[in-house]
Amino acid sequence: ILQKQFISTQKKKKSQMDKFSSLFGGLSCKNTKMPESFYIKIGKKCVNDVGKEVLKSMIREAKKNELILNSSGVVDACGSKNFASVYSKQGMKAANQDCVLVWEEFGSQEDMMFCGVFDGHGTWGHYVSKHVRDSMPSSLLRNWQETLAAASDDPKFELTADKNVRQFNIWKQAYLKTCAAVDRELKQHPTVDAFNSGTTAVTIVRQGDNIFISNVGDSRAVLATASDDGTLVPVQLTIDFKPNLPQEAERIMRCNGRVFCLDDEPGVHRVWLPAKATPGLAMSRALGDFCVKDFGVISVPEVTQRSITSKDQFIILATDGVWDVISNQEAVEIVSSTPDKRKAAKRIVECAARAWKRKRRGIAADDISAICLFFHPYASTASKV
Repeated sequence: ILQKQFISTQKKKKSQMDKFSSLFGGLSCKNTKMPESFYIKIGKKCVNDVGKEVLKSMIREAKKNELILNSSGVVDACGSKNFASVYSKQGMKAANQDCVLVWEEFGSQEDMMFCGVFDGHGTWGHYVSKHVRDSMPSSLLRNWQETLAAASDDPKFELTADKNVRQFNIWKQAYLKTCAAVDRELKQHPTVDAFNSGTTAVTIVRQGDNIFISNVGDSRAVLATASDDGTLVPVQLTIDFKPNLPQEAERIMRCNGRVFCLDDEPGVHRVWLPAKATPGLAMSRALGDFCVKDFGVISVPEVTQRSITSKDQFIILATDGVWDVISNQEAVEIVSSTPDKRKAAKRIVECAARAWKRKRRGIAADDISAICLFFHPYASTASKV
């Protein structure tokens, strides 16, 4: 009897694994590393749960194999479709509050990659951005895994939409859960004070030929794609969540927050408390900043999807230290015209630093960080503009 039960259980596990894998085009195929630590949900039971120690081990192994980069440099994994150039430069502040992260073979999946830039602000901004950078990828993995397992257990799920839509819905739910969880962690953190400090978070996950973009704050993701005549044109993939956007301002004012510009900063809209001239937050969404979370500032990300085509060449993820002084078109031209793509991120950062001196004289330059993620092998990356 026990042997029959065991065989029956194993058949159920295999069936569930096949269903689980089919949702994402075959996660357990021979070309993909499917960690034993990833669990499959069977009925109400979960097996092989991913614990903190397993995630730590996964991260250590990725760092050992030079698949994780959280400072300036490049990630060029053997056999990968991706090539990433990363650079960060401190502005005129006491510390660089920008953080960056690239993780190739994200979650030990050969077809997945995670990239993110995080722009801290406030007295504790550099600690907040670092904490979010370090905690978001592992939290996202767990939430993606749990959402995927739950979806694979729902007989109605596969009937509701095609694979791309299912894929997007799972990543969207994972991102929503992750940003909420990371924000809760910040609020309860014993040593990081995120009451008057916070961070942006613009991240992407590439999975096969799809990218999933999540954005909180006013950092930005811009795609370079070829037009009909072969020149590269920018496609902005995210919204800069500024307080003066109609839907953002409406929410803030509905929660009794205020939005206005200071006399000496015309055009720079900020969020203020109902009866105090603080904090003057220049964005409508952020992780942290708990002093204004009851007054309309939220940590809910906007999550979108795009399928990569042969015309798409690269994505630039950058903090507003770039976008405050360089247009989307200029950024695409700078990156595409860089002969050595390993230096693409450094070049766009250095161009932005010079633009700060030229366009904003007398104003202290912001921290400037960028990730350039190329979709095609390094040697054949197009550079025509």
